[in-house]
Amino acid sequence: MDIKGKVHEVTPTQQVTESLKKRELIVEYIENPQYPEYIKFEAIQDRCNLLDAVKVGDDVEVFFNLRGRPWTDKTGKKSYFNSLQLWRLNVLSAGAAAATPDYAPPVDINSAPDDDDLPF
Repeated sequence: MDIKGKVHEVTPTQQVTESLKKRELIVEYIENPQYPEYIKFEAIQDRCNLLDAVKVGDDVEVFFNLRGRPWTDKTGKKSYFNSLQLWRLNVLSAGAAAATPDYAPPVDINSAPDDDDLPF
């Protein structure tokens, strides 16, 4: 599965157990601009490194797997949990680059030197 959105938050890597580390990516997904969704993805183990180059404000495409598992508490009540496990990430456009204009500033042609050697 995949989804496109804007990076809202990137958490630092957490060492959950001796053999498990994870990192979370929160993406702002705007299907309806009036009600944006904030979707949390998990990167585990070596996938944590995929988030090193990602910054808040970047437009990204996230590829993920949907995972689900049961859990039984001490009283015997069973609950189910879902997670979105990130396995690939493409940065579509950097947030800082989007803040810069896509055009050159105007040039004052009156301040150009008169000794140009143009043939016309």
